[in-house]
Parts: sequence; structure tokens; C-alpha cells
Amino acid sequence: MSTLSLRIPDSLHDQIKKLAKQDGISINQFISSAAAEKMSALMTVEYLEKRAKQSSKAKFRKALSKIKDIEPEEFDRL
Repeated sequence: MSTLSLRIPDSLHDQIKKLAKQDGISINQFISSAAAEKMSALMTVEYLEKRAKQSSKAKFRKALSKIKDIEPEEFDRL
């Protein structure tokens, strides 16, 4: 476990304290969770960009050709 000294505006600290208390967790847990969520989002973008580079229109059309051409269920229509 590492220690990080962080300077943030008082207003942000107050809001984090309030939200952490509402959630029943510590400020440390709140900030750790927020950092993990941000990291996950950024890593997901990188993953999707990498996967997109491996794609092709031919593979996409081949996958689409396997889908039956039927009317959607009533609840699934636009």
C-alpha cells in the first residue's frame, strides 16, 4: 500500500467527505474507487481502440450475414 499526499480545493474535499459519509465508506476508499473507475474507463478506451485496429469490413459483413432477417419483437421496435 502506498501513501499519496494530495492537495485539493476545500470545496472538493468537503463534497468528497459528504459523499463518502453517505456511502458509508472512508475518504480514502472513496478516492481509491474514483481513481480505479477513471483508470478503468481509460483502459477500456485503449482496449477498444486496439480491437478496432484488428477489424475489417469483410469480417463485419461476414458476422452480419449470420443474423437472420426477421422482424424484431414488439417491445424491441423503434
